[in-house]
Amino acid sequence: MEIEVQVPRLKPRPIDGHKGTFGKVCIVAGSVGMSGAAALAGRAALRAGAGLVRVAAAKSVLPVVASIEPCYTTIPLAEDSAGRISGKALGTILDAIGDNDAIAFGPGTGQSPGLRSIVAALLEQKDYPMVIDGDGLNNLAAINDWPAKLRAALVVTPHPGEMKRLWSGIFREEMPTDRSEQARMFARHAGAVVVLKGAGTVVAEGDKVYVNKTGNPGMATAGSGDVLTGVITALIGQTLSTFEAAVLGVYVHGLAGDIAADGLGQVSLMASDIIETLPEAFKQT
Repeated sequence: MEIEVQVPRLKPRPIDGHKGTFGKVCIVAGSVGMSGAAALAGRAALRAGAGLVRVAAAKSVLPVVASIEPCYTTIPLAEDSAGRISGKALGTILDAIGDNDAIAFGPGTGQSPGLRSIVAALLEQKDYPMVIDGDGLNNLAAINDWPAKLRAALVVTPHPGEMKRLWSGIFREEMPTDRSEQARMFARHAGAVVVLKGAGTVVAEGDKVYVNKTGNPGMATAGSGDVLTGVITALIGQTLSTFEAAVLGVYVHGLAGDIAADGLGQVSLMASDIIETLPEAFKQT
């Protein structure tokens, strides 16, 4: 039986709050040629209210990532010969888990055996909230029977193509055509929160299903998903549950896209425009 879901709201900020009150989050992202993904996710997390944002990226792209936004801090990660985060970075990433309230992994990382080993280790972090997006999902799909290994409080944010790859890795039956049923079945089997992106983004956890009504076709642009990753991670850091953060995240992300499209038009909309209109979206939420 499907449970009706309302869009949650953040509580008013206490007058004596400080940056630690509003969540410390880490974004593990970026590789050579994909520094923008890390920067977009990090900037979005800041605009979504995280008190402290750290962006951990392959060390050769870190200067680019750091130069885009002075308000997040950065962590250099060991990299392989192709400029991707190396499996040798696992220790640094696990240290970051100890210092942060939530972590995101995957935007612009690429795919490799080393990255898969990192994803496998992240799955085992008991009850730790994390968001896996982008190439993180492609690495996840290559891990055999990963739901059996899952101990973390996981949010996955696939677009339809990524959902097909994830589905084929854990189900024998064909994926249903109904998007809500896809998300619900996957969430139940994996024990994760699923954010199935696209027109009418679906968020599912167990019997809870939310279908988003905000957003527009102008948001079908590179980097939009990286922005959503940053927003959801920041909301988890502000003590929302992973499901609540996903629902509020997709709603506000879509509303910001609508506000941006009202001013700029759908054709010219860029992912960075969504970040710039997040403040107004939160004010309207």
